[in-house]
Amino acid sequence: MNGTYYPNPSFPLNENSYNGSIPMEDMPMEDIPMEQSFIENILRHNKGKKVKAYVSFPDANEWKDKIFEGTIEQAGRDHLIIKGNNGKWYLILMIYLDYVEFDEKIDYTEKKYFSSNN
Repeated sequence: MNGTYYPNPSFPLNENSYNGSIPMEDMPMEDIPMEQSFIENILRHNKGKKVKAYVSFPDANEWKDKIFEGTIEQAGRDHLIIKGNNGKWYLILMIYLDYVEFDEKIDYTEKKYFSSNN
C-alpha cells in the first residue's frame, strides 16, 4: 500500500511521553524509556532475581505447559532470557509467557526517562 490509504494511528502525548531527543533504536536496551505497566520493564528491573516462568504453547502436542526456573538475565519487548538452574539458557517469547513467580520482593520502581515538558 502507499501509506496514505490507511493512515498510521496517532495518540495524544501525555506528561509521561518520551521527548524523542535520542532515537530509540540508538539507545542501549537498559536506557529505552520505561513505564511501570509493561511486563518487560518489570522483568528488566528485576534482572538477576530467581524466577519461575510459566509458559503455555497452545499448538504443542507433547508439552502444552512448561515451567522454566532460573535467573532473569535479560528482558526485551518480545522475549525473556533465563539462565536455568540446570545450566541451560532459555529464550522465551513473551507471547507464550503466562506469568512469572518471584521468591523475593519485586522491584517495581520507575526510572525517570520521561520528560514532563512536552
